[in-house]
This record gives sequence, structure tokens and C-alpha cells, in this order.
Amino acid sequence: MMPNIQKPYISIVICTYNRADLLLATLDSLQGLSGIDKAEVIIVDNNSNDHTRSVAQAYIRRNTSVKARYFFEPSQGLSTARNTGIQAAEGTIIAFLDDDAIPCPEWISTIAASFDSRQDVYAMGGIIRPNFESSRPDWLIKSFELPYTIVDMGSRVMEYPARLHPCGANMAIRRSFFENHSFPTNLGRKGNSLLSGEEQWIFDRMRKEGKSILYHPEMAVVHFIPASRLTRQWIQQRYYYQGVSNACIGNGIGGKVSLLGMLAGKMLYVIIASLFARSEGSRLLVKCRLESILGSLDMLRRRGNMPLAR
Repeated sequence: MMPNIQKPYISIVICTYNRADLLLATLDSLQGLSGIDKAEVIIVDNNSNDHTRSVAQAYIRRNTSVKARYFFEPSQGLSTARNTGIQAAEGTIIAFLDDDAIPCPEWISTIAASFDSRQDVYAMGGIIRPNFESSRPDWLIKSFELPYTIVDMGSRVMEYPARLHPCGANMAIRRSFFENHSFPTNLGRKGNSLLSGEEQWIFDRMRKEGKSILYHPEMAVVHFIPASRLTRQWIQQRYYYQGVSNACIGNGIGGKVSLLGMLAGKMLYVIIASLFARSEGSRLLVKCRLESILGSLDMLRRRGNMPLAR
């Protein structure tokens, strides 16, 4: 049961950039959620130049039963936008939802019940099903699902394995965690850049503090994947910027040495994998992993001269 309090128990933070029509569908989907009366909606417009503002304001006007607020964040970057949403949030739990994700009816109630019953849990995520704008390419094999934010770890509630964590399209975190932490603004999407790593940074710190991170299959969303991303060029660029992000996370001489060791191991793995790559997808995966290595090496050379243009 969610506490019967005046302030919202859950703050739904939706950060958006130039995707007004997708945002409209996401906002409209919230009205059918169980427990929406115990939530607030925070829309953070990250410097959009389309009709995002009018979509958000129209939603606020026509849904007076739900507390919803609009914020314009002129400083470009997903991490900055999320931090703006966190500062505005009044809820005990902050649930992050992408502007192109449609949550299942039990999304809020699942989040609330899980945090209520497990005080040791500081974050949670769940299933993210794809909604492809065009048909799924034959080369989009299982290994590419996580880069496309496709997540299904099964039907059992469990803690995330050590190398995995919730994805930003569908994650919830106790607001108290952000009393001492915020999303690093040197990481994460900026405009059309594919830089990432801010979520890994947050969850790495959460784990170092001994906090539990829960996977719950009933915390599910359907996530839109546009046709423009279903190309070989896009996925190779996605891997390149993942490599850039990996290099940004490590600090100091120790971090650089550790990264170089990891890259050497990756290179050996790629060489071996290339000898056995037969399908279109497996051959593309080899190219993508090489792009990731190249991204890390480029970042090590150019560090301090962000942003990278590629």
C-alpha cells in the first residue's frame, strides 16, 4: 500500500528533447496507470526547438487531477535535465521514464510496493520491450539488444547481476540517494550525441555503498525504436560512443592503466571472435566492438577536448 500523504509518493521525471509527438503519447499513457493519483509528473524540456512546450502545457491544462509541472532546462545534456528533475521532485521515489516509453498499467503500483516492502532497495528497473518503427533487421542479434535498450531478464524478481543495472528508459531511485549524488554532466546524451555512461556511474556508486538494485518484471515499458536507428551505421556509432564513455568514466593513472588493460583483452577477444563470425549479425558485432575500442582510444588521446564529433 502507498502511504496516504499529501505530497506525491512518486515523482515521474520525463526528460525530452525535440520529440514532442512521442512525448504526447507517453504523457497520455500515464492516465491509465494504477496509482497515478499518488504521483506527480515532471516534464523537463532540454532546450527543444519544436512544439514540446505546447504539448507539455496542454497536458497540464487538461489533466488537472494529476500534479504536473513543466521545466525548461537550457543547458544541453540528459544528465543536466535529470538533475533538474531531481531538484524539482517532491516524491520519496523518483521514477525516470523516457519520452518515447509507454509504461504498463501496474508500473507505478509495482514501483511503490517494491520500495515499501524492501527498505534496502535503493533502485529498481524492469522489462523494456521494443516497439520498432520498421521491421527488426536480421542482423539485430541478441548481443545488440542491450545497446538498443531491449531488456528482459525473465519473470523472476531478483537483484541485478554485478555487471548490469536498470536502464534510464525505465528506472526508479530513492530520492534520498540524490542528497549526496547527482548524474555526472560530463556523461550522458547531449543533443544528438550518443555519449552515455552516466547511469553506470550512478549505479557503481550505489553498489559501493552497499545498496540493493532490484529487477522486477512487472515494472515494464514499451520503448519506441525509430527506423533511423535501425541501421548498421547507427549501431556502430553507438558502440563508438560507448567506448568514449568508458574512457570518460576512468580517472587518474590507475583508471587509464585499467582501461588500457581492458582494451587489450577486448582486442584479443575481437580477433578470436572474427575467426568464427559467420552470420551477418556476428560479423557486424565484430565491427562494433572494434568501434568501441577505437572510441576509447580516441578519447584517451583527446581527453579534455570534448565534445567529440563523429
